[in-house]
Amino acid sequence: MKNNFCNFLILMLVLPIVINAQNEWLISAAPVDSQPYYGITAANGMIGLISSPNPFEVKEVVLAGAYDLYGRGRVSNFLKSFNLLNAQIAIDGSQIQKTNIQELNQSLDMRNGSFTTTFKHGNKAKISYTYYALRNMPFTVLMNISIEALSDIEISAASKMEAPDALRDVQNYYNEIDRPHTTISLLTSSAKSPTCKLDMCASNSFIFKELHGNEPRIIHEMWDNAMHLMKFSKKIKAGEQYEFSIVGSSITSAHHSDPLNEAERLTIIAKLEGAERLVLKHNLAWNKLWESDIEIYGDKVAQKEVRSMLYHLYSFVRAESPYSISPMGLSGLGYNGHVFWDTELWMFPALLVMNSELAKPLINYRFDRLEMAKKNAFTKGYRGAMFPWESADSGAEETPVWALSGPFEHHITACVGIAAWNYFTVSKDTTWLKEKGWPLLEQTADFWASRVERKGPKQYEINNVVAADEWAENVNNNAFTNAAAITNLQFAAKAAKILKIPANKDWALVAANIPIYKWKMGLQENMIPIRENPLNKLMLIFCHIL
Repeated sequence: MKNNFCNFLILMLVLPIVINAQNEWLISAAPVDSQPYYGITAANGMIGLISSPNPFEVKEVVLAGAYDLYGRGRVSNFLKSFNLLNAQIAIDGSQIQKTNIQELNQSLDMRNGSFTTTFKHGNKAKISYTYYALRNMPFTVLMNISIEALSDIEISAASKMEAPDALRDVQNYYNEIDRPHTTISLLTSSAKSPTCKLDMCASNSFIFKELHGNEPRIIHEMWDNAMHLMKFSKKIKAGEQYEFSIVGSSITSAHHSDPLNEAERLTIIAKLEGAERLVLKHNLAWNKLWESDIEIYGDKVAQKEVRSMLYHLYSFVRAESPYSISPMGLSGLGYNGHVFWDTELWMFPALLVMNSELAKPLINYRFDRLEMAKKNAFTKGYRGAMFPWESADSGAEETPVWALSGPFEHHITACVGIAAWNYFTVSKDTTWLKEKGWPLLEQTADFWASRVERKGPKQYEINNVVAADEWAENVNNNAFTNAAAITNLQFAAKAAKILKIPANKDWALVAANIPIYKWKMGLQENMIPIRENPLNKLMLIFCHIL
């Protein structure tokens, strides 16, 4: 299904790229070719904005933790939220669209987590807009728009609120809050998720630079249940530059008990904070993240590629978040937004050494779903905890039935145990180890002690699994699975020693008797139990598989 983390990151860089070796922080497309166009993501660990080649358009808005049953597979999927940053601008009555603009350039600024589009509209105007998934406000986004008039023009600008097709019972609202110092125009929508499990809500507002009382007059238009907008008009003289912003928030009942009012509250807070202060705080937050960087000297292309990997990791997670990260992060609906072993074996280690506070939510996500993993083991006839191959909101198995990795790719459980131990070895947080790490290690080790088939000395076999190579289905004694199980058992014993807790004596017995088979010319040779350096052996085995 997936080869490795490097391939994951390559998939993320699918915007047509021009490598600008002079700036290792920019991923640019100049000019943009819309065939094919896959987009790139600006995200803040909670909300992802996927780019579009169409002017003033965001292709998709994805929220972490928002799942429901719809589409294929009879399992949960990431939900698209309301598209709350799409805009329309007409100049002298001519609607700006992809077919009547020139010199379309786009760039992702990884340093500051922002996405910028620039273009010309004939001899009328030069236009630039930049949007942000605000790092300082997890459910809030901002778009700054700048129009430089090349001749005397009149613009008509609209902020649109659009509902994805899958949402149900869409309700649209518009209201104004009038105070002596400000007027707040709120464009708001709410809806039910496909099975009505969640309430989905979003709200946005304009931010103007004019003093209160001189702002443009706002008009609200209801087009249909799926879309409404608010708009204004403005005359701009040749040589002048006019700037305004759209700020909005999107949140669901998975995140807040009152998402409709909270979406409006968050938008009001952001509007009254102002665009400049929002961007300042956003940039400060990204600067803090980039205190953990990898610098490469003498190869600017490699520098940009490594920074892009770190950017995507940083943009898809948040400290103190209750969520983990899927193989495609917040870049869309790939892999249904589910959490696989990619997290623990590929993404987690990099975050752990670069910024352990960003890594912590990923392993805490597993602890929060430990009880469901124990139920999963029980239903399969095992002890301890058996983590699902694909995990979403509840921690129940979310793999489609047609994929045998769901019931059989058991090495995920060892990957969780290994990640728990790795977090402790880096953080040295014995309180965390006692409260969360130990339960994870103990229960995953107990799973392996019950999972092996005890056929004699050196023959505690682990049969009928899907291997790390997912094309190897229902095989016996897969090298990676066996080595991972041994490592999990040994780490659990180490944790018990540190905490001065009696370890299950069966763990050492099982670890010493799980075989690793060598193969030569397709023939099985000797069984070799691993006793020393199991983690090194584990990684060597896995590198060989890849």
